Amino acid sequence: MSATYSRVDEFPMDDTLEYFIKFPSPNFKTEAPGAESDYVFVCNETNVPIVLLLGWAGCQDKYLMKYSKIYEDRGLITIRYTAPVNNLFWKRKAMVQIGEKILKLIYDMNFDSHPLIFHVFSNGGAFLYQHIALANRRSKRPVRICGMIFDSAPGDRRILGLFRAISAILGKERRCNALVSAFMAISIIFLWTFEDSFNYLRNLVYSDGYEVQTNPSHNLKYECNEWPQLFLYSKTDRLIPYTDIEKFAVYRQKCGTDVRMVCFDRSEHVKHYIRHPQEYIYSVCKFINDCLANHYNKFNC
Repeated sequence: MSATYSRVDEFPMDDTLEYFIKFPSPNFKTEAPGAESDYVFVCNETNVPIVLLLGWAGCQDKYLMKYSKIYEDRGLITIRYTAPVNNLFWKRKAMVQIGEKILKLIYDMNFDSHPLIFHVFSNGGAFLYQHIALANRRSKRPVRICGMIFDSAPGDRRILGLFRAISAILGKERRCNALVSAFMAISIIFLWTFEDSFNYLRNLVYSDGYEVQTNPSHNLKYECNEWPQLFLYSKTDRLIPYTDIEKFAVYRQKCGTDVRMVCFDRSEHVKHYIRHPQEYIYSVCKFINDCLANHYNKFNC
């Protein structure tokens, strides 16, 4: 799908990916009264920071749009995309191509010279980020990332968490939701176990540089990067235990990563913004402001 677009309109860029880009209005400060624009600054009009928002499994764009507005109201460019559910659970091999396409978008739009910040939601967003990062590592001219926000992620793979995630995707109105979700969760666990075993044996036989990227909690834990990471999570999250996120964050911190953690009270999975809007906005904007200050000082933008 091709489309003509202006600097203030959202538009689908591709029939197969359905991702959306939004440019801020030149008058964003007056159009968003009360927006704490002093938290985030831009270097110049040709180097506007970009926030890539990667949605959770089953996320509808109308929900992801509420998060992107936080950044759009403060003068940043946003890209929104949520990977298809079937590619997150079943046809996971296609995630490699999706990651490559999103990286190609960054190059095609000449965004590779801009400061890039990722905001990923749940394991679905983290799993997608893995493949963008994989494509970036393989690229001859990798893009510079200056910050990473994990919202309710990453967590270890558990059958109970998978069951609850599938139940949430199917919706409570679906008849026999619990039975169907349980069957699907067990089937997916068996499928993943077989896939992991196959990939492990394949790597023993072949040495073609193929990288297995199936578990964000494990793979991202050992990722080599220098950019700061912010973790937003809650002790009442029923899908991903807060202990998983804290263990991951502490390990990253020991690796030398600049880690910040914000633990919210009584908020559900990927609903911290809904429960604690002011604290949420302050946390993400302060983090991005610090990332950009470090980026501009480092590269003398």
